[in-house]
Amino acid sequence: MARGNSSAARTLRSRLTGRRVIVTLGAGGVGKTTTSAALALALAMRGGKVAVVTIDPARRLATALGLENLSGEPHRIDAVALEHAGVELRGELWAMMLDTKATFDAVVERLAPDEASREEILANPVYRELSTAVAGSNELSAVAKLYELHAEHEFDVIVLDTPPSRNALDFLEAPGRLLGFLEGRALQVFLAPGGLTAKLFGRGTALVFAIFARVTGVDMLGELSRFFRSLGGILDGFGERTRVVQQLLRSEQTGFLIVTSPEPEPVREARFLAERLRETGLGEPELIVNRVHLDGLGGRSPEELAERLTDDLGADLARRVASNLADFDVLVRRDEGTVRELEALLGGREPTLVGHLDEEVQDLLGLARIAEQLGV
Repeated sequence: MARGNSSAARTLRSRLTGRRVIVTLGAGGVGKTTTSAALALALAMRGGKVAVVTIDPARRLATALGLENLSGEPHRIDAVALEHAGVELRGELWAMMLDTKATFDAVVERLAPDEASREEILANPVYRELSTAVAGSNELSAVAKLYELHAEHEFDVIVLDTPPSRNALDFLEAPGRLLGFLEGRALQVFLAPGGLTAKLFGRGTALVFAIFARVTGVDMLGELSRFFRSLGGILDGFGERTRVVQQLLRSEQTGFLIVTSPEPEPVREARFLAERLRETGLGEPELIVNRVHLDGLGGRSPEELAERLTDDLGADLARRVASNLADFDVLVRRDEGTVRELEALLGGREPTLVGHLDEEVQDLLGLARIAEQLGV
């Protein structure tokens, strides 16, 4: 196994010191979920109480942690299982996968002023759609869960694994969009008395809703109005939680970590994410380059390496080993060039490198090997 660069890893440790939330971003297929789990494991090995949370629906985090599945609430990884894998923790490692509907339900149960209000909201068909299938519900529930984990649990660090690149930005922008809606005029339309709502929508829109009601038997305009009016008792509380998360994401307590691999497309995504983070005022990200080829000819020619290995391996095997490493050396030089480009993206700071492994990470021991390379 190749090792990452120790100096950059030490720098990553120093730059993450004091962070209570670490948001990992990156293209699909670069090992972002595995890296998130390994980072959380490394922090727990150093003594922290750490939660790793995925809002990526692919369910890879459970596999990486050696579990069959993850629930929608933080679950502590069994210390015995860690010991059997040869991993010694000084702290605690917790993991969960975001359950969108359960998260929304929990917010309603906490903030509803009484049981009747709670039941009215949970039974509303509009709520059932908003809490499950509507685009953006995943990101909004992540905002609610991040607030809960940050404010109501005593975690030293929360590592949040986001969906692939562009969808991750939906999560980062969700607090601002939600606050804009909660504080905007559109919501006031729905909170207005029923007759006024129809007038504000206009005759054309009201006619569409009327036809929809005749065809489906569902009074959508009425359901929307009833739904938003039923939310009156929890909107202020939800708005306050959203404000806290928005401030948290922009504070010194939160760090952003972009995970990429040396291939051209993930590198382009890393550049895009870094630029967007700067544009939105979320700060300078840290960068991990995963699956880097580090072992090649080491500056020697194939002939020089073969000669050096001959005494130990014999001439024929030494030539074959040198030839094989010459093939890898092409990838090593490519990756070195990519890393130099990424250093420029970071203003000269070294990214943290994780060496290419010969096998997929499927268990805690594999995670521990990645954690070692991160050096956190």
